[in-house]
Amino acid sequence: MSPAVTTVRGLALACHPGPTVAVTALTTAVAWSAGRSPAGCLLVAATILTGHLSIGWSNDAIDAARDTIVNRQDKPVVRGLVSRRTLIVAAAVMLVVTIPVSLANGIAAGLMHLLFVACAWAYNLGLKSTAVSWLPYAVAFGALPSFVTLGTTHTWAPWWATAATALLGVGAHLANVVPDLADDLATGVRGWPQRLGRAARLLAPVPLAAATLLLVVAPPGPVGVVGWVTLGAVAVLLAVIVTWKNAPFLVTIAVAAVSVAALVLRGDALVP
Repeated sequence: MSPAVTTVRGLALACHPGPTVAVTALTTAVAWSAGRSPAGCLLVAATILTGHLSIGWSNDAIDAARDTIVNRQDKPVVRGLVSRRTLIVAAAVMLVVTIPVSLANGIAAGLMHLLFVACAWAYNLGLKSTAVSWLPYAVAFGALPSFVTLGTTHTWAPWWATAATALLGVGAHLANVVPDLADDLATGVRGWPQRLGRAARLLAPVPLAAATLLLVVAPPGPVGVVGWVTLGAVAVLLAVIVTWKNAPFLVTIAVAAVSVAALVLRGDALVP
């Protein structure tokens, strides 16, 4: 494999492809369900993608030393696929690119997305090791509905959408950190989930379930059959987590998936 191909592969893996693809697809789907045009949806996708690339690459660049200490073979910089310097340059380039791309959605909408990116960078640069590590996630994800609505109808998102996505952000924070608790503690990272210890695993589904409840009950109109089925599915998943001590962490991810589906299904309620 040539050095160029190896570097490209390393960059692809270092951008945190799972969250990057998931958040890009989710936000684009919500924009579509809220009435954004096909061209507008492509712009939304490009906006979220460029911002997330800068976030993922900066995260791996900043954490390179810690990841090397604990020999995290899931990290491409540790495996020698890409250098820390390359990640720094790539993150900086994408940070510059995402500014005009964000503002192309409109000034107000663009600023909402740039708030998302700024919160994520603040987390990467140090807030992840504090007791308020959840706060950047809450603010960043809480801004996404208004990014969609301000770019579509120039209106702010309703309170329930902002609150629900903020809760999704907190749940995502817990879900993302729990698998790496041991490595984080070994390298001195003492964010909110690390301070919770084992309790973080049980707590992770709670904000996700609360988000689902808001997304089903708070929008105007009847809950409907789909809404009740959604709430029933979340109740079953929470019961599994509480009663099954060694429940796979995928059960928590399933709660998140239901929350995301509820958000997409109620996208039409975001705009008047």
